[in-house]
Amino acid sequence: MLLAFFADGCYNYSMKVYAISDLHLSGNNPKPMDIFGGCWANYLEEISENWQETVAEEDIVLIAGDISWAMNLSDALPDLQWIGDLPGHKVLIRGNHDYWWKAIGAVRSSLSHKTYAVQNDCVRIGDCLICGSRGWTTPENTGGVSAEDKKIYDREVQRMMLSLSAMAAQRRDGDRVMAMIHYPPFNSRHAPSPFTQLFEQYGVDAVVYGHLHGNPGRMRLEREANGVTYYLTSCDLVKNKLVTIL
Repeated sequence: MLLAFFADGCYNYSMKVYAISDLHLSGNNPKPMDIFGGCWANYLEEISENWQETVAEEDIVLIAGDISWAMNLSDALPDLQWIGDLPGHKVLIRGNHDYWWKAIGAVRSSLSHKTYAVQNDCVRIGDCLICGSRGWTTPENTGGVSAEDKKIYDREVQRMMLSLSAMAAQRRDGDRVMAMIHYPPFNSRHAPSPFTQLFEQYGVDAVVYGHLHGNPGRMRLEREANGVTYYLTSCDLVKNKLVTIL
């Protein structure tokens, strides 16, 4: 039986972890998402209904980027509030469309109670340690990568290392470690990458990622490699339902 201890002195015997990504909220300037396909029609209502039926206040929901279409933080506030009003502890990382996510201090000060943003660090909730970084497109081969893409990719690897190092500094026996990355941490052949090597090196239990959309038949929603379980959680691919992690 899981025993998790919180700062307020309460013990929790049943904390669960869920994940979803690519919510693409647009509360301040509504964007019709059904132009991308029928699976996006009423998708937020479906997500909200499933979330409220599934998640208890002590549970955790990981949101792996592409949170809001907003271009600045003030326009993203209604979307952050929408997330904050849902039950559970919510943990966010930045996606490639999250242009509103700039100074991390401003982002964190805009979040509701029990909502957390990870950037170059680690969040502890009970016995769960949660790390993460946006990532970048993993090359299909060693050639044909632009200097700019390589620079961004290498920087994101360093940011993930910072986050995992922060986790390692506070890890205790029995902790569960989860990492979030917006981009897939491997290419279409699921070849090893600097990201997957880091997850294995630091003993990560589960990795949550998003970014991919389209035909789910071409994608693996869950896979295990070298002791790490990977979950693809783009909301359209998981039928607008939270994915249970571990």
